[in-house]
Amino acid sequence: MGQEHVVKQQNVQDLIYWCAAIVVYLERMDEPTRTEFTEKMLYYLPLLYVKTKQLPSLQPVLDGEPERFVTEMDYNTIQQKVAGIFGSDDAYLEVFVEEMQYSDEPITAFISENIADIYQELRDLCSNFQLEDEDVQNDALYAYVEAFEQHWGQKLLNVLRPLHVLLLMKDSSPYE
Repeated sequence: MGQEHVVKQQNVQDLIYWCAAIVVYLERMDEPTRTEFTEKMLYYLPLLYVKTKQLPSLQPVLDGEPERFVTEMDYNTIQQKVAGIFGSDDAYLEVFVEEMQYSDEPITAFISENIADIYQELRDLCSNFQLEDEDVQNDALYAYVEAFEQHWGQKLLNVLRPLHVLLLMKDSSPYE
């Protein structure tokens, strides 16, 4: 009896389950209130962080990069939906970005862009898993973790701060 492929391990399957749940929520959300959306993201995002950190160490097995499925239109649709939920509260000042060390000016970030960036990684991973090829799945998972470590993991953590503030403020703006 051979060893179970890494993509069949329970922690990987758990991650895929939650990634798919987040993707489905973002794609199908129909004008939730700011509070509803914020509560959902404050549930999903920390869970996503933990599930990603629990993944085993991986190495790519195929030549080339995994397929990217999210189009610019897909990305923009999610970004615009989220921007519409937050309105003027979409923008927040960011201090945990590399550019900050070279800037005398505050850096503005957007909840909607961070959520859309995260969505793109999740959607691409889920789409590659739907191909049901273990080598493709392995490499997609490897690329997902690499991207998490390089950029979107920090975006996930950064966007939690303004979401937390907005949730505590309920339906009034903390930035007025």
